[in-house]
Amino acid sequence: MRRQLQPEILDHLAPDDPRAIQARRDLRKVNAFMGHAGLITRALRAQRPMPRRIVELGAGDGSLLLRVATRLGRAQAGVRAVLVDRAPTISARTRADFRALGWDVVADETDVFDWLMRPAPEQADMMLANLFLHHFDEGELSTLFAAIARQTNRLIACEPRRSRTALAGASLLFLLGCNDVTRHDANISVRGGFRDAELSQLWPNEQGWRLEEARAGLFSHFLLASRT
Repeated sequence: MRRQLQPEILDHLAPDDPRAIQARRDLRKVNAFMGHAGLITRALRAQRPMPRRIVELGAGDGSLLLRVATRLGRAQAGVRAVLVDRAPTISARTRADFRALGWDVVADETDVFDWLMRPAPEQADMMLANLFLHHFDEGELSTLFAAIARQTNRLIACEPRRSRTALAGASLLFLLGCNDVTRHDANISVRGGFRDAELSQLWPNEQGWRLEEARAGLFSHFLLASRT
């Protein structure tokens, strides 16, 4: 299946549009169904030392990272997280839940490329991208990865796996109560997703990085880039 990029409905809806609000709720269900919080949590627990400054690119409402923080528990209090999104929708309740876990969370409302290209950027221990990279073509991903590699020691990415099995799964999202926006965008996301070593091939060709890329479950594709 050749990779295809098409516009997603949610990207063009106002944040307060009722269909967008429902779609964001649906995305929490989809993330839970795909098990991405567990994937990211296990990858974080394997890091030595545990990252203390984390950046999530395309963070949306912050609910995915909150699930990760909850799984890590109070033992990992003291993490500073920057949630980057051009239209963040982080609620007061989500912010309060982060504070209760001892996390200091800042939302940065800006385009991810603009944020990565800012002058004198602060280094991050870890960057995360969840259901985000599939929005970009190969040239944009190469640019994105080059900037990420200059600003962090590790990247974890969870993306849709481009496969007929994942397409079949997307067609069944009505069983989870997902609305028309989510069902449409899920199909588009799978067709723009990844397989094999497609992401690793776009990472900067320089020494000192270890890349682990693989299928994760039936519907997901996982990348861990670590500076050695």
